[in-house]
Amino acid sequence: MLTNITLLILSLVALYIGAGWLVKGSSALALKAKISPLVIGLTIVAFGTSAPELVVSLNATLSGQGDIAIGNVIGSNIFNIGVILGISAIIYPIQAKRQLTKIDIPVMLLATILFTLFFWNGNLGRTEGICFVAGIIAYTLFSLYFSRKNGKTEAESLELEEQPRHWAFDSLYIVGGLVVLIIASRLLVDNAVSIAKDLGVSEAIIGLTIVSAGTSMPELATSVVAAIKKNPEIAIGNIVGSNLFNILAIAGITATVHPIHANNVNYVDLLVMLGISILLFPLVKSGQKISRAEGIVLVVLYLFYMLWLLRDTI
Repeated sequence: MLTNITLLILSLVALYIGAGWLVKGSSALALKAKISPLVIGLTIVAFGTSAPELVVSLNATLSGQGDIAIGNVIGSNIFNIGVILGISAIIYPIQAKRQLTKIDIPVMLLATILFTLFFWNGNLGRTEGICFVAGIIAYTLFSLYFSRKNGKTEAESLELEEQPRHWAFDSLYIVGGLVVLIIASRLLVDNAVSIAKDLGVSEAIIGLTIVSAGTSMPELATSVVAAIKKNPEIAIGNIVGSNLFNILAIAGITATVHPIHANNVNYVDLLVMLGISILLFPLVKSGQKISRAEGIVLVVLYLFYMLWLLRDTI
């Protein structure tokens, strides 16, 4: 099992590096296109940092490990809000723009509610998957349109690197990042399943804990760095966008490619994801920011969920 743990850690490191390349290349191209920072966080950065979840869930589903595929999506969404947003707010209170409370968070809540309803019986079919994929395409196009229409002045004030790279170099970062993500995700799934069998725990718990937290490391790094640099727009935009992408794109694409069956991920996990997502709205709405105290509450809630989830293994 020691070999499996070592390979799992190496795969997580590779996922982090691959996602970093993907975000670096795509963000640079987005800035060259004069897209606003909030929308970059909601789309380009969020999608790039969620790429590990996508390839992991796809590989898991195609290998017949639906519990890991869905556990990864649900666990990542809970981890994103409870841990990443919580820690980011503790480092630096997160101020939220009105666009988040009026458009992006409500859309995320709607997607979460639909996912909870669709997956309540433990299955997610191609029809639901196609609906989710259509939703993420519509949301992305709207965000880009809204940004170009209303955020042009803000975007034009952004400075690129002192010596901007040619777009071809950014494209190489994107391609290289994707290749690393695909290889590392296969390694992660294989070794996570082996560890689950050795420990005698279900693949669902592995997906909800180790895999979801591991694939969320790019989001953690991105949001924490944004908080330290006092750039809360990217921090919260990254999380809201990632949660949307996890449901609409990851669950959507995966279910479209192959229907997902995950009988060991139960209604409690769904309700925890739904509950912490709903909680985000009043937290942001109150004063248009998430305070340090509220960040602590989010982290504590996640710890309680982990204790409940691992109650039989501790």
